Amino acid sequence: MIYEIHPDHPLRVSEVKDILVHGRELVLSEKAKSRIVACRQYLDDRMQSQNEPIYGINTGFGALYNQTIGEDDLGTLQKNLLLSHACGMGEEVPEEVVRLMLLLKVKGLSYGHSGVQLDTVQRLIDFFNKGITPIVYTLGSLGASGDLAPLSHLCLPLIGEGEVRYNGNRMTGEEALAAAGLSPIQLHSKEGLALINGTQFMSAFGVHIAMRAGTLFRGSESIAALSLDAFDGRIEPFDDLLHQVRNHAGQRSVAARFRSFLEGSQIISRKKTHVQDPYSFRCIPQVHGASCDTLSYVISVLETEINSVTDNPIIFPEQDKIISGGNFHGQPLALILDQVAIAMAEMTSISERRVYKLISGQRELPAFLVSNPGLNSGFMIPQYTAASMVSQNKQLCTPASVDTIDSSNGQEDHVSMGANAATKAYRVLQNLRRVLAIELLTAAQALEFRRPLRSSDELEALHTRLRRVVPMTKNDHYWSEALQKTESQLESLVGDISF
Repeated sequence: MIYEIHPDHPLRVSEVKDILVHGRELVLSEKAKSRIVACRQYLDDRMQSQNEPIYGINTGFGALYNQTIGEDDLGTLQKNLLLSHACGMGEEVPEEVVRLMLLLKVKGLSYGHSGVQLDTVQRLIDFFNKGITPIVYTLGSLGASGDLAPLSHLCLPLIGEGEVRYNGNRMTGEEALAAAGLSPIQLHSKEGLALINGTQFMSAFGVHIAMRAGTLFRGSESIAALSLDAFDGRIEPFDDLLHQVRNHAGQRSVAARFRSFLEGSQIISRKKTHVQDPYSFRCIPQVHGASCDTLSYVISVLETEINSVTDNPIIFPEQDKIISGGNFHGQPLALILDQVAIAMAEMTSISERRVYKLISGQRELPAFLVSNPGLNSGFMIPQYTAASMVSQNKQLCTPASVDTIDSSNGQEDHVSMGANAATKAYRVLQNLRRVLAIELLTAAQALEFRRPLRSSDELEALHTRLRRVVPMTKNDHYWSEALQKTESQLESLVGDISF
């Protein structure tokens, strides 16, 4: 199975997920190949008669833009660029995100505006298809001039430098090329800058977060519906008449899915002694819906970005222009990465509040959801764990996009900090997953105390799937194991649903 990279066919987030899940191999379309070759030929021809300096092609970089480089040193300049900018530190970027970086870098280069050789793009495709995953680090990018440090680590193995993971082993770029029967790329003018000047670190994290958050947002609805039923909640707040008169798309969609989830439940349909539910239950459509609408907007911005050319300078062969600008600036991504972090944090926060209500000894449920509270602490401390992550998410949601700092001797005097926004949002995503696992365990435990009444068929099926992984808690036990089992299998429990 293959996926063809074509300059006229926009790449969608849903397609990215399909590529990764089904292990599709990448190929360049004939149009992409011809555009890449034509752009490279234009640049070579232009350099034959070019006397004036062109930034990044025959000059230094950043604050060294006024240093002209001789023709004999242009290849060395590009190699030095990759080596000197590979200054990443911190944790390794997850392999799935690195593979996304490869995919998105290929897509950006496929438009034929970057001046790279066809062999260079093909080698990136070889890395993706053969499972050669460069080792990239999370720290080092300011999000303008693009993601210089992480993209340098991504592309160093093309020339036999840097490190990769291949066939389950960590090795040098040189060793990986030899093992895969590939030869190092000899970089030509402009290529190094085209490879590292772009937004693929930020956008890869963004796409990864969007895909995972979409699944978790959908999964959170079935978990919250189970919590609502186990808490003996009311169905009236999900009536479509209520949501028609506010008419936010996400709000109406969430309410509709809840009505479907709860259809046929003996618990939701029985007479209630309470008039209203707490906000964490009653306002699920409004809160979940707002986060869903935010994620939809985030995906729209990501899809514009991953179908863009974001290196510098950008070459326009048909117009006979080479334009140095700022398409590498990550501000569009920084803003939406901050937004999606907030949207995920709110989903985490309301989930923890439902956990708190379920263990509080209300509505004929025992305190901490155990039959012998006091001797047993039951679900007391899982709620602590959820609360700690909710609080951490609040700290992580301090926006990175409002920050900036001078770099490159003042030449790069406003940066997006989009890379920091990306890695912060990734941590919020991880906390969302963990808190939802805690809510699922708590809701399933609370449902046990409603027997012999039954929830809906769909929610009972969710409960049954969980019980195959983690049994009902009757006495205190080693909690961490149960939490981690649930978290590790959360997507399979709730269904890996596309957003």
